[in-house]
Amino acid sequence: MITPAQIVKSALVGTLFAMAFGSMATAEDRFKDVEITPIKLSETTYMFVGSGGNIGVSAGEDGLLIIDDQFAPLANKISLALSQIQPGTPKFIINTHYHGDHTGANAHFGKMGTIMAHHNVLKRLASDNKTAPEALPVITYDQGITVHFNGDALKVRHMGPGHTDGDSVVFWSNEKIVHMGDLFFKDKFPYIDLKAGGSVEGYRNNVSAVLHELDEQAKVIPGHGALANKSDLTRFKHMLDASINWMKDQKQSGLSLAELKAAGMPEKWKAWSWQFISEEQWIETLYKGL
Repeated sequence: MITPAQIVKSALVGTLFAMAFGSMATAEDRFKDVEITPIKLSETTYMFVGSGGNIGVSAGEDGLLIIDDQFAPLANKISLALSQIQPGTPKFIINTHYHGDHTGANAHFGKMGTIMAHHNVLKRLASDNKTAPEALPVITYDQGITVHFNGDALKVRHMGPGHTDGDSVVFWSNEKIVHMGDLFFKDKFPYIDLKAGGSVEGYRNNVSAVLHELDEQAKVIPGHGALANKSDLTRFKHMLDASINWMKDQKQSGLSLAELKAAGMPEKWKAWSWQFISEEQWIETLYKGL
């Protein structure tokens, strides 16, 4: 039997392939073998795994709502997966941030539903002249917004710069579920987009703030990786704390970035390295961001 963790691992490899070899193949070829796999979290809530950021889904009497929508070529596959849960198209699309592996299908779903996101997501998407008008958020907010849908209150919250300057986290009020967007890469070093207003310490502080609101039964949807729980997110936060403290100590000693990369991080954290954010890349992010 294929486990959710195996599904996500396969999806992550597909995403990395798409990023690394985008110029060598058409979008259709890159995504033709991707499957959108639903994981049921409650009677009205699902996590969709495909290629790109994990999708959160609310399905019920009020219709469909999705959180993030992966890459543009996957739009029809996402729609098909939604139709197997219930008929209809999403009334609302929430973008956790602006990166294309989370907003790529905006143009498809934005023709039929309302896209909402932080102000800075609209700003960054609109600054790209390749972004279609229907792919832009229609409702934007500063600190957050609450969507009353399918018998729950989805609290969409912006807590300040972290992964980018426009991140949102979505809390289900009744279901003990949270969608972290890319403020959580399960068991992996995160990508912090410093050029897009991301912040290393802000990222850590945002994770800490979410943890304070979760109980032990919470289901945590990461931006990338398998379905997680509070313990997984706590372990991730400990890695962030240790990385930040380590880099601050190293910078005080006067070591250069090249010397730090050559020496590497403490052995305990090396296993968090992966193809997209290697140990060296994480060291560079810490060095430039602190």
